[in-house]
Amino acid sequence: MKALDGIKILDFTHVQSGPTCTQLLAWFGADVLKVERPGVGDATRKQLVDVPGADSLYFTMLNHNKRSIELNSKNETGKEVLTRLIEECDVLVENFAPGALDRMGFSWERIQEINPRIIMASVKGFGPGKYEDCKVYENVAQCAGGAASTTGFLDGPPLVTGAQIGDSGTGLHLALGIMTALFQRERTGRGQKVLAPMQDGVLNLCRVKLRDQQRLDAGPLKEYSQFGEGIPFGEATPRAGNDSGGGQPGRILKCKGWETDPNAYTYFITQAAVWEPICDVIGKPEWKTAEGYATPPERLDKLNEIFGAIEEWTMTKTKFEVMDICNPLNIPVGPILSTKELIEDEGLRATGTIVDVDHPERGTYASVGCPIKLSDSPVDVTRSPLLGEHTVEILRDVLGYEGEALQAVIESGAVGEAQKTAAE
Repeated sequence: MKALDGIKILDFTHVQSGPTCTQLLAWFGADVLKVERPGVGDATRKQLVDVPGADSLYFTMLNHNKRSIELNSKNETGKEVLTRLIEECDVLVENFAPGALDRMGFSWERIQEINPRIIMASVKGFGPGKYEDCKVYENVAQCAGGAASTTGFLDGPPLVTGAQIGDSGTGLHLALGIMTALFQRERTGRGQKVLAPMQDGVLNLCRVKLRDQQRLDAGPLKEYSQFGEGIPFGEATPRAGNDSGGGQPGRILKCKGWETDPNAYTYFITQAAVWEPICDVIGKPEWKTAEGYATPPERLDKLNEIFGAIEEWTMTKTKFEVMDICNPLNIPVGPILSTKELIEDEGLRATGTIVDVDHPERGTYASVGCPIKLSDSPVDVTRSPLLGEHTVEILRDVLGYEGEALQAVIESGAVGEAQKTAAE
């Protein structure tokens, strides 16, 4: 048995934020019915295509373990099918532009009439307010949520991060909201709306920067490198390069081979508790007791010198040798792992965090598996569905259409031309 066995998800999502959410629910056992435009499907099926004639990795890596039904919700028969899907499902998830469901004739009030127990979960760019009708994409969310203004170096422009904290991050927040609403429904018997704005999700992940914004009222942020360098602080939390956000000085430092390998670097934290082992490792034992070096406050104006000395040492070691030497001494370090190294990592493959998936059109590809491990709900990652692959199956097995009624739906044009052949 899997954790969400018996839960049906009506998946009206596309691109990344919504599919991230519904894929996670599918991994935990929910039956996710992905509704797609006949003949077209999710736009990402044909975006960034690397294998001609096959669904893109953009689509396949966000839609594992789902079933696909083609459905034209503007068609009268399509509206009938959608109504029956709403009756049968526990959750409807959508990331349409604001107002799209209303224009289809399925407002929240109408959806509640059809199924008072259903949960309607939505990703939007912004919450209620002056920006609620604006379109938002990944990088826009990072900028509007506070990530970009606090990312980068002090003397450079704001930067977005390579992690998809706007799209995938919001999808994870939405999944938590859905699970919470399902739990509450067990007590109340009622469904409810769940909203996860992308701006809010990014802001939640930037909470330490809002912490620092308020700390500015009490004086400069001493753990930021600019304090030790005598650079004044402004009115807002500044960009801090690769400083550690937890109050312990940290930097990214070059390792052996950095001249040719763009990822031959390590992250090194000069944690106060292990200052003496650090001094021994880098050949500076005198710093353990020297005036100006012995305590963390004394070292704040010497961080460039200290990290310079540490980097002279790390440049003589590979990033993995740095790990091997420092970890037994409890010195916090971490290699800068490339995407190639991650995709080949034996440990990540052993735990199912990186998996190989077979696909009938594109062959075998590597993907990220479920990042959350439940001891009693193992995850088997299955391939993403072909467009409309399960249309007839869903009509028959989920909605109970059969015989002439099933044929009438297929002939109506509500579920795509390909289904005529599939049903014969």
